[in-house]
Amino acid sequence: MLPIHHMIGSAPQPVAPFSHAVETDGWIFITGQMPTNPDNPEAPLPDGVAAQTQRVMENLKLVLAGVDLSLENVVFARVYLTEFKRDYHAMNETYRSYFPPDKLPGRTCVGVTGLAVDALVEIDLVARRP
Repeated sequence: MLPIHHMIGSAPQPVAPFSHAVETDGWIFITGQMPTNPDNPEAPLPDGVAAQTQRVMENLKLVLAGVDLSLENVVFARVYLTEFKRDYHAMNETYRSYFPPDKLPGRTCVGVTGLAVDALVEIDLVARRP
C-alpha cells in the first residue's frame, strides 16, 4: 500500500517542503508543528515556551482532526527545545495538560541548536488508527 500524503487546510502553512501528515498501514506520522498562528502566519510567535507549547499542541490537534483522529490516537511524540535546561519544566507542564495522566504517549525530548521561525519548541507525533 502506498502512503497517503495529507495537507490540512486549517493547519498552519508549511515553512518547508513537507506534508502535514503521511499515513501508511494505519500509522500516521504528523510533521513537527511550530508555534505559528494558522489564521495569521505573519503574527509574532507567542512569548515564552509555555505559550509556544500550547500553540504547537493546538496546531497538532488541527492536523490530527484533519485526518479524523485526536490526541487519544497518539502513541509517540518527539519534542525539540532550543533552550532545554531553561524550558524543559515549563514545556512539560503545558504538554502534560493535553493528555490524561494514565494515557501519556511514549516520548523523546531533545535539545537542539535552532528551529525554524526561531521557535523555542517543535513537536511531532506518531498516531495509529483504531
